[in-house]
Amino acid sequence: MKRLSLLMFSWGLLITSLFCPVSAAWYQDKQGIMGTNIQVEVWSEDENLGHQATTAVMVEMERINQLMSPYIDSSELAILNQQAAQHPVKVSKELFDLIALSIQLSLETQGAFDITFASVGYLYDYRNHQKPSEQQVKSLLEAINFRHLQLNEQEQTVSFAHPKVKIDLGGIAKGHAVDNAIAILQAMGIQHALVTAGGDTRLLGDRRGKPWMVGIRDPRHEDKQAVILPLVNIALSTSGDYERYFEQDGQRYHHILSPQSGHSSYAVQSVSIIGPRSTLNDALSTAVFVLGVQQGMDLINRTPGYDGIIMDNQRKLHYSKDLTAQ
Repeated sequence: MKRLSLLMFSWGLLITSLFCPVSAAWYQDKQGIMGTNIQVEVWSEDENLGHQATTAVMVEMERINQLMSPYIDSSELAILNQQAAQHPVKVSKELFDLIALSIQLSLETQGAFDITFASVGYLYDYRNHQKPSEQQVKSLLEAINFRHLQLNEQEQTVSFAHPKVKIDLGGIAKGHAVDNAIAILQAMGIQHALVTAGGDTRLLGDRRGKPWMVGIRDPRHEDKQAVILPLVNIALSTSGDYERYFEQDGQRYHHILSPQSGHSSYAVQSVSIIGPRSTLNDALSTAVFVLGVQQGMDLINRTPGYDGIIMDNQRKLHYSKDLTAQ
């Protein structure tokens, strides 16, 4: 009888191990890439797959960093900034398509989103508390205009029509990287995941029967959340004046510049966009930040499938109409 009980117990363990894999778990990784914090969290029932998935995300983030960073001299974007004012520069289809999308978004946002902001923006050094003089800003301001970007789709080249133009994809590249990472995880069979690059987060599925609880940081209190949202299978991007900044003589100088003035935008403190695609969320949050509450909300409310939360410079929260209706 004891032998039969032991046998049944052994079979029970076998059945349990077959249907409840001991390696089923959340697998995580955090790294500093693209000048920001990258975080990935995936659910996998296979340990090897879990580790492969988190590694694949970080590899993709670094690939895009090497391709699109303006601070890496060998990147395609850095070479473009060095040469495109002299002659057309052939670029990869990935970079060409992202620049083309950026121009389209510039048109749709009436120039509030403009990757040529870097024509002035490169003179800001937030780490060392340095900013351009008013004379420098004025002399370079006419270089900020997305219409200076000339694309030849057939040749896959980009050229600059103004000698002082520089571009920076900081307002869209991280979102693009997050979307790519999620696509890679889906191709690997992952069904539950979170990928974050700075203020850009995209969620794959839910958190195993529960929604993901995603916080929007209070712009003036690093350890507090202004809003916490239960989200499933969606993306959220936040642009805030606290990401890269310094304060001097009572003034905050941050990285979200108005293409019209070449100076930091001050109408709001943070903008969060909720939508299916991180690439568009990323760009829209920047555009809305520049536009301010009224024009920004108008843009969100006429963009199907996207919602927004704005904290203005008086720290009042504003919600897009679909969020208000819920």
